[in-house]
Amino acid sequence: MRRILGLAAAMALTAAGAAQAQVSLDPNHPTPIAAILAWRGEEQAKGFRDIEHIYKTHTIKRGTHVHPLPLAAHQIAPTVTIDGKALSIDQYMAAQRASGLLVVKDGKIVLEKYALGRKPTDRWTSFSVAKSMTSTLVGAAIQDGKIKSIDDPVTRYIPDLKGSAYEGVTVRQMLMMSSGVQWNEDYTDPDSDVAKAGNSVTEPGVNPMVSYLRKLPRAHAPGSTFHYNTGETDLVGVLVSKATGETLAQYASEKIWKPYGMEQDGAWMVDPGGQERGGTGISMTLRDYARLGLFIEGGGVAAGKPVVPSWWVADATKREIDNGAPAPGGYGYFWWVRENGSYEAVGIFGQAITTFPKEHLIVVQNSAWPAATDKGLRAQYNAMLDAVRAAVR
Repeated sequence: MRRILGLAAAMALTAAGAAQAQVSLDPNHPTPIAAILAWRGEEQAKGFRDIEHIYKTHTIKRGTHVHPLPLAAHQIAPTVTIDGKALSIDQYMAAQRASGLLVVKDGKIVLEKYALGRKPTDRWTSFSVAKSMTSTLVGAAIQDGKIKSIDDPVTRYIPDLKGSAYEGVTVRQMLMMSSGVQWNEDYTDPDSDVAKAGNSVTEPGVNPMVSYLRKLPRAHAPGSTFHYNTGETDLVGVLVSKATGETLAQYASEKIWKPYGMEQDGAWMVDPGGQERGGTGISMTLRDYARLGLFIEGGGVAAGKPVVPSWWVADATKREIDNGAPAPGGYGYFWWVRENGSYEAVGIFGQAITTFPKEHLIVVQNSAWPAATDKGLRAQYNAMLDAVRAAVR
């Protein structure tokens, strides 16, 4: 639970800060992305569903075929026990303000439900689930030879960081959130890094986040300390774009959306410099969230070809660094490792892809929690996972 609370706090700050500099589609009535944290009720549900109509995004184009997600012969209806009270799945979703819940067992759907006015064709914003996508694109760039080694210095790909505290930091250390660069993630502080970073283009030709981060001092030796850092997830996105010569949306389309068979285009929010945010803001359908989970569980193979190196998924989803969680939990390469053998991508307001690889079980939830993080709602989510696992055995 201590890990969950720490994760939740970090995620809340991350989503607010990482998207702080988002570009509104209406310049006459700009909507700061931080306003998302104040959305409630229908405004929240509609906004999460239609984020690409509020802020500028790049399209992640789908291909001509769709990866099948057939219905299993047996559909489950688990009972979720919370504080001694038995809840049906519909009651659980109402308590969570969940817009969608999807369970895939052995590649087949055993449970799929929608609420809050959402339809199967509606996308929903990911918040920090996007970090795990960015990590996967690093793996793809390594497979393509665009990134030579995970132990390369980041300055090889982002020369604008030369001479900064990022000198000597490796790609691996960035993915582990252990660069050692000083960073204040306190969003309640208007002078914090997360509140100020990347708000505008201050140096023409230099990404706004790169421009800000290269001025920060070092606090720890690289690789020694886990420190959740919004800016670094964006830096990794910049690194992938520079290494591949493509936008993140283009590369995600080429490596995952088209070959794996996502059912709809995705949308990825961009910063004032036109760069997709490496740490937040992908919108996709509930089933495409599940397909992303299946793609990773399957070792990162699409259309019969490996998209990432053979070792990538195993390393990215295992404990690479101590993040204060009890063993064997921890942090991989922008993936959270749970104590029960699962791994997950998590975003605030109740977004999650949780994978139990040994059970070939994937659970996806999109929600509009009344707060960015909530200890009780997270406990309910874990209770739901227990109920689902019991129902599919």
